[in-house]
Amino acid sequence: MTQERIEADEKIRKSLTEEPLLLMPDWNIPFKLYIDACGDGLGAALHLVQIINDKPTEGPVCYISRQIKPKEARYGASQMECLCLVWELEKSHYYLDGSGFEVITDCNEVNSLLNMNTPNRHMLRWQIAIQEYRGNVTIVHKAGKIHKNADGLSRYVPLEAETHIPIEGIHITDIGTEFFEEFRESYKQYRNFHILTLLLDEY
Repeated sequence: MTQERIEADEKIRKSLTEEPLLLMPDWNIPFKLYIDACGDGLGAALHLVQIINDKPTEGPVCYISRQIKPKEARYGASQMECLCLVWELEKSHYYLDGSGFEVITDCNEVNSLLNMNTPNRHMLRWQIAIQEYRGNVTIVHKAGKIHKNADGLSRYVPLEAETHIPIEGIHITDIGTEFFEEFRESYKQYRNFHILTLLLDEY
């Protein structure tokens, strides 16, 4: 093994064991979603604030980015930022569905997307797409320097590969015994539970 490979191996080991490490999602804590869009791509970072070593620490749960499509290149800055939000909500639906979360953006128009009275064709479609998150989402405007994570992701997006190799993964969640106890008790209180059991017995 050459010295160059040894140094590369050490660099990888160091990157995997030092901050910022990816945090496990915790649906009891509100998420923070940083978004940014530019002429090159869309970028977003999903964060949580967890207690680590007895102090509140904000860290990433996942990063995501993609290139701008040719037809999207005609969008203005406001439309691009709204597109980024809708795209990221679709990609992170597993994390955000039913959860409280805060969207951090440097574009004021994103803040008005939920309640826009006269949206154009694109905005109307996006407005409808995010209605399911109404009541769970708070959109906050902050200067771009506050969220360099998403800003960097939107400018250094991965190139589109000529061939696509599917990546399969599994997400593991530790569910305590209390969950199953609550599940059993709720079924006992369900008045039509006996009908459900009879129907299941038939099959």
